[in-house]
Amino acid sequence: MADLRARFWELELEELSRAEWEALCDGCGRCCLNKLEDEDTGEIVETNVACKLLDTGTAQCRDYRHRKAFVPDCLRLTPRLLKDIHWLPATCAYVRRAEGKPLPDWHHLLTGSRDAMVEAGASVAGRCISETVAGPLEHHVVEWDD
Repeated sequence: MADLRARFWELELEELSRAEWEALCDGCGRCCLNKLEDEDTGEIVETNVACKLLDTGTAQCRDYRHRKAFVPDCLRLTPRLLKDIHWLPATCAYVRRAEGKPLPDWHHLLTGSRDAMVEAGASVAGRCISETVAGPLEHHVVEWDD
């Protein structure tokens, strides 16, 4: 991980380089799942239906660099945008750091491996289905443990 400062994840989000920001992502895949919004209340519920680019076995994007060409409404998270998004999970490294909290014990920057995240149940790897085969989203509403 070249160009990353030691313990950069303890810095304020605005201080991170682009490479550090990208490395901070825990890779859980929950931001890549489809959500439903209640028209009357504005409440957002999660589904286990993944973006067509998400590898459902690993929870990694199949073409992260070019994702917006295939999924135009895919968001590129930034510290500024993070303040307006309220549907990210409480376990999200970006959310935790924005709130001044430490990374979760299973985070790959602390453990050196993404396996701890999967073992802790924080990843959607193996627990989601692609939107290309899912059918109606209403049939896939879930509540993930944070």
